[in-house]
Amino acid sequence: MKWLAFVIDAVLVVAFAAIGMVQHHGGFDAAGLAVVAWPFLVALVAGWAVSLAWRAPWGPVRVGLPVWAVTVVGGLLLRAATGGGTATAFVIVTAVTLLVLLVGWRLIALPIRAARRSRTAA
Repeated sequence: MKWLAFVIDAVLVVAFAAIGMVQHHGGFDAAGLAVVAWPFLVALVAGWAVSLAWRAPWGPVRVGLPVWAVTVVGGLLLRAATGGGTATAFVIVTAVTLLVLLVGWRLIALPIRAARRSRTAA
């Protein structure tokens, strides 16, 4: 089940890129989505590596915050290095949106997982 947390993170990063494309370009295609999403997906993998997320991938603070921070900073740096825009508004929207997505789903999962554990123990 640990891989599921990574899949959720990756899907949310791609959704972030897709929503941004729709908002700013009126739609998206697979090639364009790949161009926008790849820096953040690469940074997401780095975030998982830095935080050793596979050890306890569901933790919102111990894993969610470091994964979020590395994904944002790394993704923006890769985006800038490859000619992508990094306007201040984009940086702020990226940071806030990925915080809500990458930490938020873990906060939602926390009581659900606790309830399941208590039912299993009973």
